[in-house]
Amino acid sequence: MTQHWKRSLVIAILVVIALGALAGTASQPPDDFDVPGTESQQATDLFRDHAPALAGIDATLVFTVPDGSTITAPESRAAIDRALADVRRLDGVIEVGDPFQRVAAEGNAFADRLATTDVRYDLEFGDVRAENGRELQSTVDDALRGSDVDVEMRGIVVDVAAEQDVPVGELVGIALAIVLLTFLFRSGAAMFATLVGALIGVVVGQILLAILADPLGLPRFAGVIAMMLGLGAGIDYALLIVGRYREQAAAGDSPPDASAKSAATSGASVVAAGLIVIVAIAGLLVVGIPMIGKMGLGAAIAVACVVVSSLTILPIMIGALAKRLKPKKPEHVLPSPAFARWAELITKRPWVSIAAGVAILLAFAIPVTSMHLGQPDDGNQPESKTQRQAYDQLSTAFGPGSSSPFFVAIDVRRGDDQRANLDRLASALRVDGVESVSPAELSRDGEMATIFVTPTTAPQDQATTRLVHKLRDDVIPPAVAGTDLKVYVGGQVPGIEDFSAKVASRLPLFIAIVIGLSVLLLMAAFRSVWVPLVSAVFNLLSIGAAYGVVTLVFQKGWGASLLGVDSGVPIMSFVPVMMFAILFGLSMDYNVFLLSRIREAYHEGDGPRESVIHGVSRIGKIILFACLIMASVFLAFVSQPDVIAKMFGLGLGLAILIDVLVVRLVIAPAVVQLLGDKAWWLPTWMDRLLPNISLDGHEVDAQTEAELEAAIKQQTGEHEKVTS
Repeated sequence: MTQHWKRSLVIAILVVIALGALAGTASQPPDDFDVPGTESQQATDLFRDHAPALAGIDATLVFTVPDGSTITAPESRAAIDRALADVRRLDGVIEVGDPFQRVAAEGNAFADRLATTDVRYDLEFGDVRAENGRELQSTVDDALRGSDVDVEMRGIVVDVAAEQDVPVGELVGIALAIVLLTFLFRSGAAMFATLVGALIGVVVGQILLAILADPLGLPRFAGVIAMMLGLGAGIDYALLIVGRYREQAAAGDSPPDASAKSAATSGASVVAAGLIVIVAIAGLLVVGIPMIGKMGLGAAIAVACVVVSSLTILPIMIGALAKRLKPKKPEHVLPSPAFARWAELITKRPWVSIAAGVAILLAFAIPVTSMHLGQPDDGNQPESKTQRQAYDQLSTAFGPGSSSPFFVAIDVRRGDDQRANLDRLASALRVDGVESVSPAELSRDGEMATIFVTPTTAPQDQATTRLVHKLRDDVIPPAVAGTDLKVYVGGQVPGIEDFSAKVASRLPLFIAIVIGLSVLLLMAAFRSVWVPLVSAVFNLLSIGAAYGVVTLVFQKGWGASLLGVDSGVPIMSFVPVMMFAILFGLSMDYNVFLLSRIREAYHEGDGPRESVIHGVSRIGKIILFACLIMASVFLAFVSQPDVIAKMFGLGLGLAILIDVLVVRLVIAPAVVQLLGDKAWWLPTWMDRLLPNISLDGHEVDAQTEAELEAAIKQQTGEHEKVTS
C-alpha cells in the first residue's frame, strides 16, 4: 500500500463513499430496554397488553403562577386548558391528565399556585426523537404566551430534546490530541498521518454502526460509547505504528521497508491489543441484558474498525507523506534517557516499587466499598435546567418521591369481582416509607388493575430501594394470599433495582470469560504464563481504583461541582460493568505495547533487568503520550450535559492515567524483573496448543532493536557533522 499509495487511496475513498451511501438508507430501530425475567419487566409487559399508555414514555408539565395569584383563577386556568388542548393534538400523544386533580396541601409553598399533569405518548423509550420534546415545549410556550402562567417540564421526551447536538466532547478531545501529537513527534506530517489514520477508522465505525443498527438492534447510546472508545484507541494504535515507522526511517530504511517493519512489529501489537479489547467488550453479551450486550457489540465493531484502519489507511498516509515523516533529527526517535533512568530506579528496589504502586491503587479503590448503584434523577441536573426546576417544584409541593411513583400492576381474571381484594391490597400498601397510595384502577378490558404508590423519599435514595424489597417480599405476598391476583411492582426505581440485580447475578461469569480469554490471548502473544496472569491481577486493581474515583466524585461530591453536578449521585447500574469491559481491554493495550518492547530486548540477549530498562526507554515516551491522548479524549466527555456521559468520561479518563502511571510505569517493570527468566516461560504442551502471534516481526527481515539504535546513532552523528 505504501508503494502504491495513490491507487490504494482511491480505493479507500470509494469504499468509504459506498458505505456512507448505504448508511443513508439504513434506519435506527427502537432501543431495547427490556430486562428479561424480572418483576418490573413483567409489570411493563402487562401494561403493554392492557394499558399501553402506562407502558410508554411520558412528560410531566408543572404549571405555576407568581405569589399572590392562584392557579385556578379564570385567566390562568383558561391558558392551561388552551395549552393542553394543543398538546393533545401532537403526534404520538394518547393521553393528557387533569392538571387540577392534584393540589398541594395548605401551608405549602405552592398551595394554590401549582398544577401538574402527565402527557403520555404511544412511544417507547427508543422511539423518542428530539422533535417530540421540542414540539411539546414550543406548543405549550405559544399557548401560555401573554398569561402569568409559567411552565417547567421533565421526562424522557424533555431529556432527549435537551441532548447536545454539537459534539463538544469529541472536538475538544481531537484538539488536545493534535497538540500532544505535535509535541511528541515535533512534526506536523506525523501528527496529520496519525490523526487521519485514526479518524478514518472512527468514521467507518460510525457508518457501520448506522448500517448494522437495525439488523443487530443496536441502541443509540452505542454510538456515543463507540465514538469515545474509537477515538481514544484509534489514535493510540496509529501513534504506535507511526512512531515505529519513524524509528525505521531514521535508521535509513526505505519507506516501503520501514512501513513493512512497523506493520510487522507495532502492527502486530495493535492487532493483539485490539483483539483483547474486542474480546473484553464483546463479553458484555453474556450479561443477559439486551441493551448492555448490544452496546458492547457496537463498541467492539468500532475498535475493529480502528484496528483495520491502522493497518490499511496508515500505510497509505505513509506513502503519501514519506519524505515529511522521516525525522529531521534522528535523535528524536532514540530511546529516552529519562525513561531509562526511571526504569533503573524502579528496578533497583522492585519490591518497594510494587508495594508503593499497590498502596496507591488501594487508596483510590477504598471508596468503592460504599458505591451505591441506582438511577440519577433530575435532582442532579443543573439548577438552570427545566427538568431540575420541575423536579424541585414537585418535590416541594408533593414530596421528593412524587417524581417517580411505583406502578403496581395487578393481573386480574376477567369477569371476577376483585374489588374487595384490590381495596385490601391498596390498604396493605400504606406502610412506613409510603407517602400515598391511589385506589386501584381497572384497565378498559378489565383484565388488569393499576395502583400508584408514591414513596416519601427521592428516587435515588437508598430508602426508596429498600421500600421496593419491603413491598415485594413482606407486604404484597400476605395481602394477596388466598386470591387469584398476580402482583408486579414496576416503575423507574424497581426497574433499576431489577437491572442491577440481573447484572450482579451474571457478573462472575462475565468477569471469568473476559479475564480467561484475555489471558489466553496474552499467553499466545508473549509465550508466557506468569506475565498474563500477573497482568490480569493488576488490571483488576486498577479497575477497582477507577470505581473508587467515580464513587468519590459523584457520590461523595469531591469536585462534583466542577463537573456541573451535585454530590450524592448514585452510580448508574450499567456504568461499572461497561467500565470493566472497556478498562480491562484498554489497560491490556498498554500492557501489550510495554511488554512487547521488553520481550524484544530480552530476546536480543539482555538480562531480565537490562531488558526492562531498554524496553521502557524505547516505549515509555510513546506510552505516556498515548495515555495522555486517550485520557484527554475521555475526559473531554465531561462537557456533555448528561450525568452518565460525565461518569464514563471521568471514570475512563482518570482510570487510564492511573493504570499507565502506576501499573505500567511502576508495577509492571518491577514485576517483570522479579520474575526474571520465568517471565517468558511457557510449558511445552501449551506452546504446542496456543497459536504463535508474532509481536517481534520475526517473519520480516527486520533489524534488531540494538542494530536499529546503532543505525540511528550513526545517522545522528552524520547529521551533527553536517550541521557543524
